Amino acid sequence: MAAETDLETTLLGPVLADRACGDCTACCTVLTVDTPDFRKPAGTPCTWLTVQGCSIHAARPHICRTWFCAWRRMADLPDDARPDRSGLLVSLNFVREPRNVFEAVSLNVRLLPGSEAIGNGMAKTVLDRLCNQLIPVWFSDGSRKMLMHPDKEVAALVVSGDPAPAHLADEVAAWRERYEVFSGGG
Repeated sequence: MAAETDLETTLLGPVLADRACGDCTACCTVLTVDTPDFRKPAGTPCTWLTVQGCSIHAARPHICRTWFCAWRRMADLPDDARPDRSGLLVSLNFVREPRNVFEAVSLNVRLLPGSEAIGNGMAKTVLDRLCNQLIPVWFSDGSRKMLMHPDKEVAALVVSGDPAPAHLADEVAAWRERYEVFSGGG
């Protein structure tokens, strides 16, 4: 777990002092938690979550004290992107047995139930700000999960190992170098 926390700080930055969860409890319901001291399935409210918030906040499990959504770490995300305001929960994901190189370590943008983030443009704003670095970005609307970054052509070339055309060569090479450890050959 410590390595994942360090990777979160490396990729997303430290927790921003001027951003607080406030009344937001999206992570307490939406996320799967599977740690030695606490387990909870996705989409199920934590047993300690009440209408007032966490009923054991002072003694909450380690994961709850050390995990923060991307909004708490990324100053480039607008203030209105806080999950309870935006209807989007952005997190860094770690998949132990990824199906492809882009699932191992990635950003996941989850559309929360009842969210209007697509219609009001918040999803576009958040995705535009996330899709500018060598971190895969997935978008999930609850029924399907779609790779948003890198684009389809680059992703296909990275996965296939085929030579990239000149206009994509540098981008494909950068993705391959960064994610070769997850490709099964590195």
